[in-house]
Amino acid sequence: MEPMLISGATVYAEEGVLENGYVLVRDGKIAGVSGVRPERLPEGAKEIDASSLNVLPGFIDSHIHGADGADVMDATEQALDTIARFLPAEGTTSFLATTITQAHEAIGNALENVAEYPNRPGQAEVLGVHLEGPFVEKKRAGAQPEAYIVAPDPGLFRKWQQLSGGRIRVITMAPEHDPEGGLIRELAESGVVVSAGHTDTGFTGMKKAEVQGVSQVTHLCNAMPGIHHRDVGVVGAAFLLDALKAELIADGIHVEEQMLRLIWRNIGPDRLILITDSMRAKGLSPGEYELGGQPVRVTEDRAELADGTLAGSILKMNEGARRMLDIDGVTMEDIVKMASQNPARQLGVDGRKGGIREGKDADLILADDELNIRLTLCRGEVAFVSECS
Repeated sequence: MEPMLISGATVYAEEGVLENGYVLVRDGKIAGVSGVRPERLPEGAKEIDASSLNVLPGFIDSHIHGADGADVMDATEQALDTIARFLPAEGTTSFLATTITQAHEAIGNALENVAEYPNRPGQAEVLGVHLEGPFVEKKRAGAQPEAYIVAPDPGLFRKWQQLSGGRIRVITMAPEHDPEGGLIRELAESGVVVSAGHTDTGFTGMKKAEVQGVSQVTHLCNAMPGIHHRDVGVVGAAFLLDALKAELIADGIHVEEQMLRLIWRNIGPDRLILITDSMRAKGLSPGEYELGGQPVRVTEDRAELADGTLAGSILKMNEGARRMLDIDGVTMEDIVKMASQNPARQLGVDGRKGGIREGKDADLILADDELNIRLTLCRGEVAFVSECS
């Protein structure tokens, strides 16, 4: 792993923005961040002139089902390899392998596959699992197959957590189906992020769930009640309850442009987490695909079940970040918070991910002002180089 110096860039470091900054990378870690060129470089160090570019911490996609023809539910090492190789091109350097509501055995197989998966150099890192379902509300199933939705079952979750090697980091569930909060408390106390999603609860239910241990909302606005003047619902809860983080699919389809602006004004950068919720067709041509055993029709901009229900997305992280950057008042520092820092903190990996600081993993993006990705490093290894670089 050769050392390298990224020089002359605008560096979005944890200590502040360096307009003519330098980042030294060695042994997979950030070895130095400065506004002054180092006097000495490690022997054999490669220098990258990034004078017209921004250096950002790698994006963390904490809700992604698949990409480039592969899906987490394929439950194979090859599928995770395919996803992990593909993601650096959009600036994603780590992710949560996300399951979908399915037969218990199928979920178990996917979890065992993640437990055994060896993260490889030069690829996005699998940080663990986002268990989406099956403890959700049928009325708000969305693309979650209704036939496999079940009531919250602590014993079943414990079995799955064991199969995953303790790697389930987030669970999406409908909190109204755990009214006493027994499972929610157990999960939160064990360090699992409990995210309310595919839920039909209202504001009162969300306020109760937040006290019990729910700390996040899954793909805000989707598969949940919207804002009503007699009950502001889950979306209103995300606006008003400061303890809640909120996932956001910023593709202009799952959440249209004006709603994105409304969300921005009411929640802001400190509690939003950008995700893609992408499925296996991301990066491929329009056509017929599959999600959770269901046929999916993919066009140039979206993925849908036969009845028109959105079936995940084909969004790339830098595209979602770019859409947010187009909103008045949103800065590149805000993008760093929403796409890198917030998910790292939420997952408890901010000691090594989500920021540019000496000692952290060298998960770095070189991008222009429109967030076109020019180069991506995953733990100090070059994982993507644009043809335009």
